[in-house]
Amino acid sequence: MNREIHNNIKINSNVKPMLSKNAITVLEKRYLLRDGKGDIIETPEELFKRVAGFVAAADSFYGVNEDGVNNTALNFYEMMAELKFIPNSPTLMNAGRPLGQLSACFVLPVEDSMEGIFDALKNMALIHKSGGGTGFSFSKLRPKNDIVSSTAGVSSGPVPFMNIFNSATETVKQGGTRRGANMAILNIDHPDILEFIQAKTNLSSLTNFNISVALTDSFMEAVKNNEEYELKNPRTGEPCGKLNAVKVYDLIIEMAWKNGEPGIIFIDRINKYNPIKKVGAIESTNPCGEQPLLPYESCNLGSINLNKVLKQNGKGFEIDFDMLKEITRYAVHFLDNVIDMNSYPLKEIELMTKANRKIGLGIMGYADMLIKLGVPYNSDEGVMIAERIMSTIQNESKLKSEELAGQRGEFPNFHLSEYAGKMAKPLRNATTTTIAPTGTISILADSSSGIEPLFALSYIRNVMDNNKLIELNPSFEEAVKELGSAIDINSIMEKVANHGSVQNIDELPDNIKKVFVTAHDIQPEWHIKTQAAFQRYVDNAVSKTVNFSHTATAGDIRKVYNMAYELECKGVTVYRDGSRDNQVLQINSQSKEIKTAEERVAPRPRHEVTWGATRKMNTGCGSLYVTINEDEYGIFEVFAAMGKGGGCAASQTEGIGRLISLALRAGIDKEQIVKQLKGVRCPNQSWEKGGRIYSCSDAIAKAIERYAGIDNAKNENILADAAKFMAETNGKDGEGVVTGVCPDCHGPLEFESGCSVCRGCGFSRCG
Repeated sequence: MNREIHNNIKINSNVKPMLSKNAITVLEKRYLLRDGKGDIIETPEELFKRVAGFVAAADSFYGVNEDGVNNTALNFYEMMAELKFIPNSPTLMNAGRPLGQLSACFVLPVEDSMEGIFDALKNMALIHKSGGGTGFSFSKLRPKNDIVSSTAGVSSGPVPFMNIFNSATETVKQGGTRRGANMAILNIDHPDILEFIQAKTNLSSLTNFNISVALTDSFMEAVKNNEEYELKNPRTGEPCGKLNAVKVYDLIIEMAWKNGEPGIIFIDRINKYNPIKKVGAIESTNPCGEQPLLPYESCNLGSINLNKVLKQNGKGFEIDFDMLKEITRYAVHFLDNVIDMNSYPLKEIELMTKANRKIGLGIMGYADMLIKLGVPYNSDEGVMIAERIMSTIQNESKLKSEELAGQRGEFPNFHLSEYAGKMAKPLRNATTTTIAPTGTISILADSSSGIEPLFALSYIRNVMDNNKLIELNPSFEEAVKELGSAIDINSIMEKVANHGSVQNIDELPDNIKKVFVTAHDIQPEWHIKTQAAFQRYVDNAVSKTVNFSHTATAGDIRKVYNMAYELECKGVTVYRDGSRDNQVLQINSQSKEIKTAEERVAPRPRHEVTWGATRKMNTGCGSLYVTINEDEYGIFEVFAAMGKGGGCAASQTEGIGRLISLALRAGIDKEQIVKQLKGVRCPNQSWEKGGRIYSCSDAIAKAIERYAGIDNAKNENILADAAKFMAETNGKDGEGVVTGVCPDCHGPLEFESGCSVCRGCGFSRCG
């Protein structure tokens, strides 16, 4: 097919994109074309025209004349420029550009052989290089200590191989704009399931993976009845032991309570609704879990902005269902065209994708819509609106898919699908709907993300000269202003920014408190009710995070898991506020005494003369010179100075040195100090002969352990660490920074739709 035909397409439109300041920032940082010098050479209008023209060109493959193709391109352009629909990021980035890879997500098989494992590893790297994310099931791999007949050795099991995939992901830079993201899934009956569930106990492990356990109906029944269930060796298919289902379920819940992982998917339910069972069984999903796919399938995603399907009536707003249907039809046309215009990273993916032609149309701005309608997110009316919205999109998407099948032909595997013999007309696409996370594209559309509630109504940004800039949700600001002069708007804004919620602000009336709810104001069951309402009218799955307060219990998470299963969700992700923060100091539960001022430890005084050595450490910020001195009792103080003077890094290393010195003089064991600092990561990493240097903190720790002879580095596989680092040019690490801080702009990260995203610059840990 001649994809260069798009160069002749003309789009004449008076519509200009109306973008927020944040949207322009994100476009400039991640999407707009640049020349060889790095200068931007494309406007937002030109970007939307580039994408619209390229995608519309597929019409010509089906006999549409030049005028018809131009008209399609015009419709696509205006739909995007008016922010009614935005496709997934790879399409925005790569349409009409040399890379040409337009898909968001892929699933790859991992076969139980060294050749199969490393084929998957190679294919993953190619996909990440092209800008996509990957999902894997490691359930076919034989368990730890199982026989390897070719060598008479024993297997290491799935988790060590997952670490190899994780290391490879770190070395691949995705087209300069997207980071590698993976999903790892293991069946609940795999013999290594306990190791898998606890694989991310240490958050510095598997940093480029989300992990989920595939739960079966029989397992959930065993949980209900407090029974044992069988484990199966995937190599032989034979039973190889039993576990108590409740204890395993409790462990999953405990780990999710601790740090949000693993998630869970209900694999039997996913396959129950798999429309092409005869083609194959679904084993895995994309990185955020909303797109179950067969091995070698890809999916092309896009989202309708519900902010744009409202019309004013005499009292406020109402949903414009005619507009929603029109956008749905254009969006299905757009996504089907993407399948034909895509440049696939592997031939196997192209064949499987075109055989089933799955697309995933979803939404964003749901929370914004409810606010404008005056409907609380946590209400039966809100759930009913969710069903009306998604059932409309589902029905209209199927009608458009039928129309395209009549014009272009049904998807080749239609005769093997569940639809065959049951539908009056065939479909062009095996699936049409998915609700994906929309972290970056919702910033472009100036809308709330996916179907998530608002994360916050107001933020305080610290700007130069220690000034505070308060940013408020525009709908909330308007609602407060309508209260009149009796309300001190500035005071309200600051209170909301400080508290993150309006629920305890006495000056505000109840009707505002009911409508303007944030993620933590909402009881967890309403998150699940909303997810289930959308899932009823979605072919694939729904990306949604159930946010809990820090004080939530494991029992609260159990309740949500059970409810998700009962309400026919296909999976669920939870996040307890603050559960991923590094807690450096802990209270000793064995000692409850409160020491008086006289009893507290005083640091020993410094003598006039100490002795020691200075070690040069290579870091991502430059050369770091670590001076370690000691007195007659041992290591006494540490000084750390950057090779280049001044700057934030220099001041931080000086501060770290002072605190280490104070701790050493107060009698804190040096090994404990090393333990706390070693492995701390920042986006700028380096390599030296002793191994990887993750940050300045890590460099100081390693300098101390080498000086003191602790040197745990001998226990590390330095060659494997070198492989991780090789070819890494930007040093940015999917989960390697402190949770809550964006590695690009250092703004706050929000955990939503199973992923951490920055609303300021568009960074996403899931790609």
